[in-house]
Amino acid sequence: MSPAPAAKGRIAVLIEEHFDQSEFRAFNGYFPSQGYTVEYVSHLWGQPSLTFGSNPDNGSVEEHITVTTEVASIDPADYDGVILIGAYAMDRLRYQAQVAGPRSRNKAPAVEFLRAAMAVEGLKVGTICHSLWLLCADRQLLEGRRVTCAHNIVCDVENAGAEVVYEGDGTAELVVDGDLVTAKHPEMTDRFMDTFVRAIEAADRHR
Repeated sequence: MSPAPAAKGRIAVLIEEHFDQSEFRAFNGYFPSQGYTVEYVSHLWGQPSLTFGSNPDNGSVEEHITVTTEVASIDPADYDGVILIGAYAMDRLRYQAQVAGPRSRNKAPAVEFLRAAMAVEGLKVGTICHSLWLLCADRQLLEGRRVTCAHNIVCDVENAGAEVVYEGDGTAELVVDGDLVTAKHPEMTDRFMDTFVRAIEAADRHR
């Protein structure tokens, strides 16, 4: 058996209940093989840990993960990349227990984390499928950005001010706009991961 690659850095993956299990499995295999530690983070609601389950794609919840890292307690600049896992998890992470009123700023901890992450020069942020939902919580995160996403959320993304890229009769498979890497569907996960790692290494923030 060949030795694991030397650690190059860390990738934070935001996660919650109803995450995409195929992406979860792919992340856990591919990124460590490229030398990157995957750290799952979420809002823990004051608990030391929370356990989340994947979508019941085959009639049962096949994957579970216990998360111990609170998204509000970490600095995105400490990571080489931030990924938003697909399926419905990101909709849950934009939830606010209290809303101040019309046009109020979303203060969900994961949204606040993304505001900070997207302000870090050279830090790569990646989304797949439905996970672009989380960025829709703040128009300033998406306005004018070229992106792709699942067909289900095109209206949400365009209403948030983004330019959805189309190919043929659907959204594009993968789009890179500066430090933002977006993919259409879990079927693009392999291509997304390869593109994301190459983008991280081209930026080489920690040299």
